[in-house]
Amino acid sequence: MYLPSFRIDGKTAVVTGAGRGIGKAIAIGLAEAGADVALLSRTLEDLESTADAIRSLGKKAYVLPTDVTSRDEVKNAVGQVVQEAGRIDILINNAGMNIRSNALSVTDDEWQKIMDTNLKSAFMVSQETGKIMKEQKDGKIITIASVAGAVALRTGVVYAATKAALIQMTKVLAFEWGSDNINVNAIGPWYFKTPLTEKLLQDPDYVNDILAVTPLKRIGELEELVGPAVFLASDAGKYITGQTIFVDGGMTINGF
Repeated sequence: MYLPSFRIDGKTAVVTGAGRGIGKAIAIGLAEAGADVALLSRTLEDLESTADAIRSLGKKAYVLPTDVTSRDEVKNAVGQVVQEAGRIDILINNAGMNIRSNALSVTDDEWQKIMDTNLKSAFMVSQETGKIMKEQKDGKIITIASVAGAVALRTGVVYAATKAALIQMTKVLAFEWGSDNINVNAIGPWYFKTPLTEKLLQDPDYVNDILAVTPLKRIGELEELVGPAVFLASDAGKYITGQTIFVDGGMTINGF
């Protein structure tokens, strides 16, 4: 047999920013592939909606309202998952935000908020789950980066800096933790239909600008991010580490 398993039955996954958009889609997709899923986000109502979808698939959903920029709350959430599930096999670092402005308009508060939400949180959650995975000698960490971490865009310099840092963090953690059988990878999306992009994608001129640099000539659908995440979380991706897979309709081979 040459085809490895894309199933993750019996695994426990942690997904940050799991209440909406990309995080919600990936969380449900992991459950469809067989995993129980711990859901982290600040908004309980959003988490419950994701949890209902997962439980309807016959899988366990652990709802953990968490501010992932707080070390204490991250440690508490990771501890609860281990207490209830016994282990953590998969981590999806998805929590993120953006404030679209030109560089001269960025305030100190905006800088810190974006850095804490996108970069600090991903490192802290990776660090806390990494301790568990190191003891297990097994684990998969997948961080949601962005094409903005590799290609210069017109606005969002702080967001871009965090995403570039996440791509480099992925490489360094993969190098450091590889001997413990921990795979660390990233996914770099382009534009997808999410609550964060909904208003932008209502502007035909904005959409035309996006499509002009996208070889596939369309906006991505959320389910098209689920496959790469499940692949990297499963045995099918077990010899891949330190990589960023750009799920971008070809945008990074073209650019602006």
